[in-house]
Amino acid sequence: MREYETTFIIQPEISDESVAGLLERLDGVMEKSGAQRLLYDDQGKRRLAYEIENFQKGRYVTLYYLDEGQTGKELERVLRLDDSVLRFLTVLANDEVVDIEARKAEAAEFERARAAKAAERAAREAEEAARAAEAAASEAAAASQAEAASADDEGDAGDAGDEAAAASGDDAGKATDEKPTAESPDGDEPASEAKEG
Repeated sequence: MREYETTFIIQPEISDESVAGLLERLDGVMEKSGAQRLLYDDQGKRRLAYEIENFQKGRYVTLYYLDEGQTGKELERVLRLDDSVLRFLTVLANDEVVDIEARKAEAAEFERARAAKAAERAAREAEEAARAAEAAASEAAAASQAEAASADDEGDAGDAGDEAAAASGDDAGKATDEKPTAESPDGDEPASEAKEG
């Protein structure tokens, strides 16, 4: 038996349910042809080296399986027909697998370790998301408090400005009322103009 690896890149926005459906179809192909699946290594979304079909990221999945060599073409046909698959590549990983059961056990252990790491990563991401949401909420509360405080300050400054304007208006009125005007004896022209003329 030979060991093969088929790596394929799926569009990043495809749901987990759709990916699971694709993996089930691949399992069906392997079951019909007599290949033995070792494991699926879902590496998650990663940035692509170059843009493919306007996508800059893709979800990388590698299928490890044991076969005599006939299954690869049928797997690639299924991947080619699926619109969510951007690229795929099959390579021969091991030309001769002597101890098949040992390789299966090794693959199962790898899959358990990968699942544990994925669970840890998901828990860490959930904690980070909760912290980010908490920080955003506290920032929003601080911003609303600052906005309310500045509105109060503007209101106080506006009241003080109105009072100052009213007081200066009163002073201006007093100044114009108290300003003496010199008139000529006949009352038509100011006295300064009367002297010149």
